[in-house]
Amino acid sequence: MPLDPQLAVILDLIGDATHVAGLTPEEARARLDHVLPPDHQGLDAVEELSIPGPAGALTARVYRPAGMPSPAPGVVFFHGGGHVVGSIETHDGTATGIAVACGATVVSIAYRLAPEHPFPAAPDDCFAATDWVAANAGQLGIDASRVAVAGDSAGGNLAAVVALMARERGGPPLAAQLLVYPGCDHATEHPSVRENGALGYILSDADRRWFGEHYLGDADAADWRVSPLRATSLADLPPAIVVTAEFDPLRDEGDAYAQRLVDEGTPVTWIRADGMVHGFFNFPVDEAARIRARTYDALGALLH
Repeated sequence: MPLDPQLAVILDLIGDATHVAGLTPEEARARLDHVLPPDHQGLDAVEELSIPGPAGALTARVYRPAGMPSPAPGVVFFHGGGHVVGSIETHDGTATGIAVACGATVVSIAYRLAPEHPFPAAPDDCFAATDWVAANAGQLGIDASRVAVAGDSAGGNLAAVVALMARERGGPPLAAQLLVYPGCDHATEHPSVRENGALGYILSDADRRWFGEHYLGDADAADWRVSPLRATSLADLPPAIVVTAEFDPLRDEGDAYAQRLVDEGTPVTWIRADGMVHGFFNFPVDEAARIRARTYDALGALLH
C-alpha cells in the first residue's frame, strides 16, 4: 500500500534530519538523541537503579504501573539506536507506554554503546541485566515466572539475542520476547534493503551500514549474537511478538526471523505495519497508535 498519508506529512517535515552516514558518533548523538518532557501518567513510580554488568555498573530505570498488584509481570527493555545512539531518556515514552498498556513493571537498560564499546558489549550487558532482574525479581516486585524481553530496532536485535543466550545458558526463563522492527541479519543484504534503503525514510542503506561498521568493528557479522537469523536453531524460544514495517530496510530480515520462529515451533504474533517506515512506533499518527495497541495487547496477554 502507499505510504501512510499522516506519516508522509511528518517525513516531509523531518527531511534528512535522521540520517547519520558521514557523521561522527558524537555528531549523530547530538542530532538524534532528542529527549521529550517525561509523561509518566498511569505510573505509580519511576526510579533509577545501578545494577551489576560484566564490565561495571549499568544504569537501569524502573517503571511501575499504577494499580498493579505485586508481584507484577516484568519487561526488560532495550532501547533502539543502531547500538550507537539512543538512551533510556530517548525511549522513556516507549517504556512508559509498555508499562501502562501491558500492566507490567518495565526495567529499561542503559547498555554500553559502540564504537566506544563495540560488539559484544551490548548483548553481554543486556543478558547480564536480564539475568539480574530475574534473580532479583522479588525485591523489584516482579513475578520471576513472567519476565519478558523487549526492544525496538537495535533493541529488538538485542532482545532476540538475549532470548537465544538465555536458551543456550539454561536461563533465566523468559515468558515472551517483543521485537519491534528488529535487525536480525547484518550478514545479508535482503531485498528490502535495496528496495527501501534508497527511499531515505528515517533509515537509509548508508545509515544502516554506518551503524553496522561502528557496532561490529572486526566482529563476524554472521555470529548469531550479531545476526540472530543465523542461529542454527530457533527452537525452544519464548513466544514472540514481531513487528515489521512495509517501507523499512530491515523488513525482510524481521519477517524471515518471524517465519523461522513459526517454522521451528515458537508461537508468534506477527504484525506487518503496512504504509509504515522504520522508527514509526512512536510517531503521532493514527495507524501507529493502532499498531501499538495491538502490540501491547499481545504482550499483555502473554504476561497475564
